[in-house]
Amino acid sequence: MTFTPLIELTRGGTTECVHFGAVAVVNLQGQLLASAGNPHWPTFSRSTLKAFQALPLVQSGSAKALGYSQRQLAMLCASHNGEAMHVAEVSDMLDKAGVTYKQLQCGCHVPMFVEMGLGPAPQQFDERHHNCSGKHAGFLGYCMQQGLSLDTHLAMDHPLQQAIRRDVARVTGVAEADFKVGVDGCSAPNYALPLSALALGYARLASGAQDPEFGESFSLLADAMVAHPDLVSGTGRNDEAFMRVGAGDWVTKTGADGVQVVGSRSRGQALALKISDGNKTAQFAATVEVLDQLGWLDDAQRTALAPWRAATLHNVKGTEVGARRPVFQLERVA
Repeated sequence: MTFTPLIELTRGGTTECVHFGAVAVVNLQGQLLASAGNPHWPTFSRSTLKAFQALPLVQSGSAKALGYSQRQLAMLCASHNGEAMHVAEVSDMLDKAGVTYKQLQCGCHVPMFVEMGLGPAPQQFDERHHNCSGKHAGFLGYCMQQGLSLDTHLAMDHPLQQAIRRDVARVTGVAEADFKVGVDGCSAPNYALPLSALALGYARLASGAQDPEFGESFSLLADAMVAHPDLVSGTGRNDEAFMRVGAGDWVTKTGADGVQVVGSRSRGQALALKISDGNKTAQFAATVEVLDQLGWLDDAQRTALAPWRAATLHNVKGTEVGARRPVFQLERVA
């Protein structure tokens, strides 16, 4: 099967929902170590791609020339809440590049912290509050440093996007000609890659300076993500929680519609997971279960991640009404 049952919900002891998905776990050589469903299923990488979309900026020396701080390198990889700390960093990134938020081409949406119920909407919000604005600020910074057109920088034939495709291919081992291309929610090109290839990319990212091709850039980006998980996501978000629980070892990133990747720096391994219906709660629960089955969790980490398993279903009154449980076992590759 392409997808296999990963998470089941029961109500009153009766199955109500089943969330299907696939998992790939690989090492730094791209060897498949464990899987569920089809580990080579091509899935859109969505926001898990951001660290790789930042490579042309970092590899070229443009990020250094712009004076981007470690916090701002984390923002390049962020799907953030639009909190004040995020907007402040993006504003400074734009100032350093000599551009304004009106030149961002990600669009504008209600800040995620508002949708999460963490506070009232600001009287005014703009493109800087978009969850992808850090990545897009980096796009503009690269174009300014390289003397490239700003107006068309999201077009597939723009030199920036050509450079991103080149680097994504090199990182994942997938030929550019084999990319399945789409447009992400922020209007940037996005690519569907085999889960196993996406996992390889995160194993390499997590390895940092050990990577023979992108070592310095991966070290800068991974260190920034691990040091500032609050900027990569925000208050109450998954990436912040997982990287803090990982205690410096895990480099994690979620993507829209059920994609999640976790790389272990100490193990030289990474997992990539896709929930076929895009359900986030199932995505998080399945990811914790994969980490547990892989033996990556100690007792303290297992306890800290218990809320992300969301094992018990409660109604609005707080009454326990059902359960959420994993229904898969990883297949190990001998």
